[in-house]
Amino acid sequence: MHRILVIAPAWVGDTVLAQPLLRRLHQRHPGVVVDALAPPWTAPVLERMPEVREVILGPFGHGELGLRPRYRLARSLKCRAYDQAIVLPNSFKSALVPWLAGIRLRTGFTGEMRRGILNDARHLDRQRHPLMVERFALLAEPRNAPLERPLPRPELRVSPQQRAATLGRLGLAPAGPLAVLCPGAEYGPAKRWPEEHYAALAERLDGLGYTVWALGSPKDAEVGAAIERLSGGRCLNLCGRTSLGDAIDLISGAALAVTNDSGLMHVAAALDRPMIAIYGSSSPGFTPPLSERAQVLSLELPCSPCFKRECPLGHFDCMRRLTPEQVLAGIPSP
Repeated sequence: MHRILVIAPAWVGDTVLAQPLLRRLHQRHPGVVVDALAPPWTAPVLERMPEVREVILGPFGHGELGLRPRYRLARSLKCRAYDQAIVLPNSFKSALVPWLAGIRLRTGFTGEMRRGILNDARHLDRQRHPLMVERFALLAEPRNAPLERPLPRPELRVSPQQRAATLGRLGLAPAGPLAVLCPGAEYGPAKRWPEEHYAALAERLDGLGYTVWALGSPKDAEVGAAIERLSGGRCLNLCGRTSLGDAIDLISGAALAVTNDSGLMHVAAALDRPMIAIYGSSSPGFTPPLSERAQVLSLELPCSPCFKRECPLGHFDCMRRLTPEQVLAGIPSP
C-alpha cells in the first residue's frame, strides 16, 4: 500500500486550495493512504476532506522553528513507513520533519535552504502556473510532467446531521435564509471591506428576509461587534464565538456568503455556497474563489492590487469606494 504524508499549509485558505492535489494523488495511486501534518488551527478543514485518512497535529506555533518537538514528531512518524512526503509550504522548517523521519522521497518546490533536505526539489515556473491551486497540484505529478487539467474544484463535506448538531449545540436557528458575512482577513486591514459597509448591507439583507450572521476568528470579534452595533442588531456577531469547524458547518447551510479575500472565502467556495467575494489590495488572479457560484467584485483601481497589509496611500479607496449598493446588486432575493 502506497503511503503519502502531505505537509499542509499554515493558512486556512491555502489548505482548502490543497485539496485538488489530494484528489490527484488518489487518481495516480489507487488505494493510496494520504495523511496530513497540519497545525491545529487548519485541521478542521482537512477533517472535512474525504481524501485525508488522518490529520496529524503539529505541536508548533505559527512561525516557530521548534527543533526538539519536530525531532520528537519525526521519530514517532518513522514507524508509519511513508513512501513519500509532499511539502506544500516553502519554508525550511516545514521540510524538516520528513527529512528527520527518513521518508524516502521528499517532494516540494525549491525554497529557503531546502536543496539538501528535499531530494525531489522542483523549480516553480510562476508565470506558467500563476494560481496557488495549480502550484500545489503540480506536486502530485511526476517530475517535469505537465499539470493535468482541468483541475478538480475543492469540495468540503458537511452532512446535514453534522450541521444540525452544530446549530443545536450553539443554540442557533435561522429564522429565514441564512446570509453569512465574513469580515475578517488574517493578512491585514487592507483586505477588509469596512464594517460600516457590512452593517449597511446587513440592514438591507434583513429587509429582504435573510437571517444575517457574522463569522470569524477571535481577532475579528471587534469588527463583528461593530457590524452588529451599526446594523442595529440586524446582524448577529458570532466572530470568536465559534471554532473553525463550527464556522464551516454553519457556512454549509448558508444561502449567501459575502466575504473578503480570506480563508472563509475559500471555505464558502469549497462548500459551493452562492457568494460575493470582495477584493481590494489582493488579486483574484492568484487565489480566486474556486466556485462557479462565486461573484468577484473589485474596483480594479490603478493602485490595486498592492498586496500590502495596510493602504500605502492612506485613502483605502479600493474598499471604501466599493459600496453596499454595488454588492447588493449581485444578490438574489431569497
